[in-house]
Amino acid sequence: MTLRKAILSVVIIAAFIASHFIQGSLNHDRETFGLTRTAIISNAPPILAFTTVALGGFRGLIANTLWIRTTELQEDGKYFEAVQLADWITKLQPHFTSVWVHQAWNMAYNISVKFPNPEDRWLWVQRAIELLRDEGMRYNPHEALMYRELGWIYQHKMGAYLDDAHMTYKARWARQIEDIIPGGRPDYATLLKPDTAANSNRVAIMVNKFKLVPSIMKEVDDQYGPLEWRLPESHAVYWSYRGLGESKKEADRAPLRRVVFQSMLTAFQRGRLYTNIATRSIELGPNLNIVAKTSKAYEDMMAADEKMADHFAKGHKNFLRDAVYFLYTSNREKEAAQWWAYCQKKYADQLGDQAGMSLETFAVAKVSEDANETSTDRIKVIITGLLAQGFFSLGNGDEDRGESMIRLATKVHANFEARTPNKSMRQRLAIASLNDYKLEVLRDMLAPAEDVNPQFQNTLRTRLNLPADFGRPPGTNAPVAPAAPAVPKAPVAPAAPASPTPPKR
Repeated sequence: MTLRKAILSVVIIAAFIASHFIQGSLNHDRETFGLTRTAIISNAPPILAFTTVALGGFRGLIANTLWIRTTELQEDGKYFEAVQLADWITKLQPHFTSVWVHQAWNMAYNISVKFPNPEDRWLWVQRAIELLRDEGMRYNPHEALMYRELGWIYQHKMGAYLDDAHMTYKARWARQIEDIIPGGRPDYATLLKPDTAANSNRVAIMVNKFKLVPSIMKEVDDQYGPLEWRLPESHAVYWSYRGLGESKKEADRAPLRRVVFQSMLTAFQRGRLYTNIATRSIELGPNLNIVAKTSKAYEDMMAADEKMADHFAKGHKNFLRDAVYFLYTSNREKEAAQWWAYCQKKYADQLGDQAGMSLETFAVAKVSEDANETSTDRIKVIITGLLAQGFFSLGNGDEDRGESMIRLATKVHANFEARTPNKSMRQRLAIASLNDYKLEVLRDMLAPAEDVNPQFQNTLRTRLNLPADFGRPPGTNAPVAPAAPAVPKAPVAPAAPASPTPPKR
């Protein structure tokens, strides 16, 4: 018996010695294949340092138990309890990206909608963003899923119209960004080389609080802009762009590219922001200055994913038709003609009855079609475009056409309101009053600009009985016009604006 114990003792000691020599190799293999993380996390909070070091291999067992319980709570609709358990799992497995994504999704989509108050909902959506951006990415800086999920929350939860509180999300986010990027358009020369204490402080807030790096923002704007940084779509593009730079696997990059071109499409449709942020009321309109770059984003996606190229081409074709239509109704006919010619050339065999159709015939047909839709983006384009053409005609002495365009805009506005009768639809699909749209269009048309004839502006002011200083701000409190006010900006001038050159095939 004594001999047997001695032999067993020797075997145990030998096993310990052997495990000591192979532990390093095992750790290396586990790290290489992503089975676990063995490196000590730097600058980790005390609780995280404790769980990752002191608990050792038991972390996995505890996390598995918590995952099972979290799933049960999720199925029972007990989201608050599930969030707490998910938070514990992040402490146990900070490099497990799924738990960060799962927790953020619960906050933004499941828990937020439990609250009827839009302000309460916004707190949960904001917390979901902060969880991924400030905590999750800290421990997983190269995980494409983190960037894709953050971009999706900006693009879909905040940017889309599916949540009744979406305008609250947009307004609250815009107010935060307004404090660091006044007007939504960064002055990169100042941000990259701050020349005052105030500018240095703004940059510090951008980097430390919002994780916005000015040099990367400039790269994004150069490639995809000019973007309106007070709107969520711009941040969806920004984080997807950063993810493309951080991701190590080509297979993980495709979802990020999709977020980019989908967000670019949204930015084109409603990527300009109007009205005073302090009023907590914002109005959105199309950003017609990014047509060329949105088109390029589609074409880049087609080139990067040949298997899905035909699918993306259909979306590109529809985008081009919308771009032509938006430009035409915004009195930018020269640009509309260029893009219509490009669309006809690139998709000649896919346009059906529209192949060979003149620009004017196509645009008139689209007005008739969209006037019966409930898309706020299209309705706003129609109304503001018709008003812009109407006022443009009045300023040039063509009163019959001018009044006809304004009457048509009035009918389109009334028709849309008649087709959104219930309170829920009006809340989600609300548009500004006709007078709001009139005033904003007039303010744009009557603002001083190098390519606008002052005589045209004076004629229009006289025709509409407007004060001589109307439209001359910034900084001036111009009186409100009779029957006029808030709209997507429609650059209008006596001569058609210069247009971008469509990308070569």
